[in-house]
Amino acid sequence: MIKTLEIAGFKRFASASVEFAPLTVLSGLNGAGKTSVIHTLLMLREASLFNARSVSLNGPYGLELGSVQDVLNLNTAAGSNEIRVTVRPGEGEEERALYIFDARDEELLHLPIKERPHPVPTVLGGPARGFGYLSAERLGPRDVLPASARPEDDLGVGVRGEYCAQVLARHGLKEKVPVGRRHPSLTDDADAFLKYQVEAWLSDIARPTEIESVAFPNTSVTAMRFRAPGGDWVRAPNMGFGLSYSLPVVVAGLVAPQRDALLIVENPEAHLHPAGQSRMGTFLATVAATGVQVLVETHSDHVLNGIRRAIGELGLLKPEDALVHFFDAKEDGEPRNTPLRFSASGGLNEWPKRFFDQYQVDVAVLAKVRRGAVK
Repeated sequence: MIKTLEIAGFKRFASASVEFAPLTVLSGLNGAGKTSVIHTLLMLREASLFNARSVSLNGPYGLELGSVQDVLNLNTAAGSNEIRVTVRPGEGEEERALYIFDARDEELLHLPIKERPHPVPTVLGGPARGFGYLSAERLGPRDVLPASARPEDDLGVGVRGEYCAQVLARHGLKEKVPVGRRHPSLTDDADAFLKYQVEAWLSDIARPTEIESVAFPNTSVTAMRFRAPGGDWVRAPNMGFGLSYSLPVVVAGLVAPQRDALLIVENPEAHLHPAGQSRMGTFLATVAATGVQVLVETHSDHVLNGIRRAIGELGLLKPEDALVHFFDAKEDGEPRNTPLRFSASGGLNEWPKRFFDQYQVDVAVLAKVRRGAVK
């Protein structure tokens, strides 16, 4: 498990230290550093695989970061030609891991690896299912979906959720979900199969749903269709975006290994109604409570409140096992990161200005309008 990520010279960060918990939430202003944290982890993942000599800045995980010049921090000390990242694990785990990337040639479309730890951290160099990343640009409803060539026992949902149908077709009625992640309405062992658990969680988050998945033999094509319980089957394009965007998050959370796993999710709230966003927060807290390290980037106070309820109301996650980072900018434009910690009741130890406060700001203005104080 990652405890701290120290970043020097990469994108928004001349020098930064970001603390992690079993569930870490990245929030704050646009362009303030949240995505830079995620891109750092994706870069380390690529650097940890197959004895790589360099990391491509365009292609892996759907990224288009450009050249070395585009990712080297503008305020890094003059003459510096390195990007450094240190991964510090939790107590009693592996030693700290240092990655150094050569940034001398700013025109390169890849970052040469100058130094890499041996061995690499398990969470960064392990199997595909142990490192999940779901981009904000997930696939919307599709009649057909692709199939992955990965071995079935290491098959994940893909960066855009494109392999969800394949995962459910191959594993839906074979693989059982770990006890702690099972939906509270389906706790019997007979209901533990992935298909039933996905349907139960998705019904909670989006709408009551049953799913049929198929992987067509001798092709690289898969498909899904949906129905309300007892209703007629409906093609995916007729079901809207909420199901298609939240389904990969649910599947990825349920199939992640219970040890040495990291799940990164951008905008889990996308296309969900407010109640669904809150339940998504509770679901992610449930996953984090069962051994998966979860990193969430969100602009949704509903997702945050779902996590708060998971801690304070439901007792699913210990308060010390969750952490929020609020990213904004200093007066000089440099990024600023404020860590926020949870109490046993689901409260936060601090509520900075511009941290999920727009509802209160807008309501206060409208109250003044009603009183005639604003014209």
